[in-house]
Amino acid sequence: MGVGPALLTVDNVSLNFGRVQALSHVSCEVREHEILAIIGPNGAGKTSLLNCISNFYRPSEGRILFKGKDITRLPPSQIARLGIARTFQNIALYTGLSTLDNLMAARHIHMKSGFLACLVYWGFAHREDLEHRRVVEEIIDFLEMEAIRKTVVGALPHGLRKRVELGRALALEPRLLLLDEPMTGMNQEEKEDMARFILDIYERRNMTIVLIEHDMGLVMDIADRVVVLDFGLKIAEGTPDEIKSNPDVIKAYLGQEFTL
Repeated sequence: MGVGPALLTVDNVSLNFGRVQALSHVSCEVREHEILAIIGPNGAGKTSLLNCISNFYRPSEGRILFKGKDITRLPPSQIARLGIARTFQNIALYTGLSTLDNLMAARHIHMKSGFLACLVYWGFAHREDLEHRRVVEEIIDFLEMEAIRKTVVGALPHGLRKRVELGRALALEPRLLLLDEPMTGMNQEEKEDMARFILDIYERRNMTIVLIEHDMGLVMDIADRVVVLDFGLKIAEGTPDEIKSNPDVIKAYLGQEFTL
């Protein structure tokens, strides 16, 4: 279980869309090197919370701290540079580009060469490009994507597109990885592969992960802690065992089978 200090702090965050309140005074912490799962019924505010963290949505109230720095009003590009990467519930890839090119596109935040140096492609620019390609090739090998490295992403099946999107997030070299339903639409074999990759990222890359997932068996197996949302409110937080036996969570989401 993650026992480190808080890497990310969500402090009293609310999010309104007109009269619709997507989040209401939500507070939680993500600790160094843990897997924190966020669960709840559809419409509970899970993706809205990730969107606030990455500033695709700006909170109506509250603040978000990353490594002690207030990132509430920073643009998404700057948040990515600070070390927060994410995947999306609906896949957001460059479908006309190959797997390799999609991962290389994510390296732009680490590129230091200017336009003229890249145009000439010599000296530092050349060495930098080789280093970016080394990082990307290592990710392709790590996620077992060698067979599709030059395949146009638009021609790939759904499960492999999800894997490419995970690879693109890793190419940003984040400290905190936000995964929004990484297994949705997958068959059982693809889910098992994705679960293995998530655990490998956590253990071998020493990464902190926030996971939104509806597969409760998986969540209870791999999460260190769980936050439960319902209608934009946080109704529970604790270890998987504590969540499974929480009557409010059972009533709102899990059902009686998790009390057995």
